[in-house]
Amino acid sequence: MTMPDLRNQNLLFVTGHLAENSLREILQPLSQKLGFRSHVTVPGVQVAALLHVDLLKRRLTVPADIDRVILPGWVQGNIQQLEDQFGCPVIRGPKDLYDLPEFFGEAQRPRAALDRYSIEIIGEINHATRQPLSKVIEEARAMHRAGADVIDVGCVPGESSHRVGEIVRRLRSEQLRVSIDSFDRSEVEQAVEAGAELILSCNQSNVDWVTQLQTEVVLIPETPSDLPSLDRLIEQVSARSVPFRVDPILEPIGMGFTASLQRYLQVRQCYPDVPMMMGVGNLTELTEVDSAGVNLLMAAVCEELGIQSVLTTQVAGWCRGSVAELDVARRMVHHSIQQKTLPKHLGISLVMLRDARRRKTSSEALQQLASAITDGNFRIFAADDGLHLMNRRGHWIGEQPFEIFGSALQQNPDIDAAHAFYLGFEMARAEMARLLGKHYVQDEGISWGLAGQLPGSATVHHRKSSDPGSASIENSPDAEPS
Repeated sequence: MTMPDLRNQNLLFVTGHLAENSLREILQPLSQKLGFRSHVTVPGVQVAALLHVDLLKRRLTVPADIDRVILPGWVQGNIQQLEDQFGCPVIRGPKDLYDLPEFFGEAQRPRAALDRYSIEIIGEINHATRQPLSKVIEEARAMHRAGADVIDVGCVPGESSHRVGEIVRRLRSEQLRVSIDSFDRSEVEQAVEAGAELILSCNQSNVDWVTQLQTEVVLIPETPSDLPSLDRLIEQVSARSVPFRVDPILEPIGMGFTASLQRYLQVRQCYPDVPMMMGVGNLTELTEVDSAGVNLLMAAVCEELGIQSVLTTQVAGWCRGSVAELDVARRMVHHSIQQKTLPKHLGISLVMLRDARRRKTSSEALQQLASAITDGNFRIFAADDGLHLMNRRGHWIGEQPFEIFGSALQQNPDIDAAHAFYLGFEMARAEMARLLGKHYVQDEGISWGLAGQLPGSATVHHRKSSDPGSASIENSPDAEPS
C-alpha cells in the first residue's frame, strides 16, 4: 500500500508489552525523519499476536487528536469496525515491528551496534601440558581471534608437569592474558611466576598455599551442593585480601543442572557485589547438541545475574565454535537487557542451521516458469513440494536428486561429465537447504552464519553463469519474475 503524507500527523501505534520498548526505539528516528508525532499504547496484552478487533473494541482508547491508528499486522478481524468506532483511519502495519521503516517507505531496519558487552570469555586449552607448544600457541591464537579475553592453560588432574612455566611465558609473549587450571602446587607456582593472572581453582584443599601467591583465584565449594563451604571460603580469602571470583559450579543435565542454576542465583542474592564466574563448558561439552543456542541461553543467565566471566572449552565436535558463539551471544544479551528489547534482529550469526526467513515459490509459479523456458539451461529450485529441475525439454519434480537427474538424463542425453557434476553439486545443495529450511538460490552460496566462518569450514567457489551447464536465474529472460 502507498502511505499518505504523514507530516504533522498524530499516529497511535498499538502493540503488546513485550514489544513496547523496541517499538519506541524504532519510532523515535522514524517519526523525526518523516515528520509525524508517534504515540504508543498497550491494550493490556503481552504479545501483539494475541490482539483481535473484538478485544480492541473493548480495550483500545483513541484520543480525539489522533489522525491514524497503526495496528500490528497480526491483528485479526474487520478493522472497519474500529474505524467506525473511533472515527479515524485504522491501518494494519507489518507483522514485524522492525519492518516499520520499510512499511513507511524508508530503508530496511537499522542494525543494532553490538560493540558492547560485560562478560569476559576464558577459553580453556584442554590438556595443554600434553600438547606440543606450537599447537598450544596455534589454538590460543585462534581462541583469541574468536573472542577469548583470557587463555586458560588446562592441566591434567593427577599429573605434575614441568612445562607449565614455558607454556605461560610463550603465551604471554604473544600478549595474551593467561589463567592456570590446576590444583597442583608446582604447576600453579610456575604459571604465576611466568605471568598468569588467574588461578582455577581454590577450595579448602589448597587455600593456605594458593592465597600466598597474591594472585586472583576462583573460589569453588567443596562439593557443588555445599554452599556453606563456599561461604567459609569467601570469608577466609577476604580476610587475606586476595582478589577472587566465585563459581558455584554449573552441573550437567542429569547431574543437577537446574539445582546448580538456583545456586548461582542464591550466591548472587547473598553476595550482590562479589565477582562471579560460570563454567559453561560443563554444559556444552557434556550435552550432545549444537552449542550455539545453549551458549546464548547461558550468556543470558550470566548477564541477568551479573556473572562477569565464563569458562568454556571447545573440544567436542558439536561445540567447536563455542568461543566465537559466546562472543556473539554476550553482545546480543547485553544489548537486549540494556535496551529492554528482545534478542531479535541483531544479526544472524547464530542462525546457522535454519534461516530466519526463506522466500517461498509456489508450485503454480514454478509450473508457469517451466512452461515459459525456451533454452536448454537447467534451473534448480528447492520448494516445499520437492526439488524442481527444469529446462525447455521438461520439468522434473521429486525429493531424491538421483531420481530427478535420472529422469532428466533421459530427455537430455547430451549432458557431459562437467555438466553432470555441476548439476549433482547444485542439486545436493538444494536438497540440503530444503531439508534444513534454508534459502537456496542456484549458483549462490548458502548462508551458514557463524558456522561458515569457523576454522576448518569449507569455502566453496560456485560456478559462474558463464560455466558450462549453469544458468543465470537473475539474467535469463525466462527466469521467474521477482
